[in-house]
Amino acid sequence: MELLYAACVGLLVFCGVFLILRARTFPIVLGLTMFSYAVNLFLFASGRLSINKAAVLGYSADYADPLPQAFVLTAIVIGFAMTAFVVILAIRGRADLGTDHVDGEKTSQDKKVNV
Repeated sequence: MELLYAACVGLLVFCGVFLILRARTFPIVLGLTMFSYAVNLFLFASGRLSINKAAVLGYSADYADPLPQAFVLTAIVIGFAMTAFVVILAIRGRADLGTDHVDGEKTSQDKKVNV
């Protein structure tokens, strides 16, 4: 189970980095989101993967560590807010520059089609 979990985290990191290296803003936003999901899974795994253990102390003799769960919940909320902020910045940049390239230059395909 740990190998599958690590493979999923690695795949999310790979896809996130690949999308971050693209030249348009929307794939960069998706890449940052996938990268944050990978970090969230990594933080969650830092509390050890445990099955059939209580998340709160006092319900059983064995319990899962609640601190990584709280970190992940906080990271999800912050990640959602930052994603919304970056999307608004991308929309504003597209409106101001007329293109969604991160360097602001239009390609030959963008010059042919006035969007």
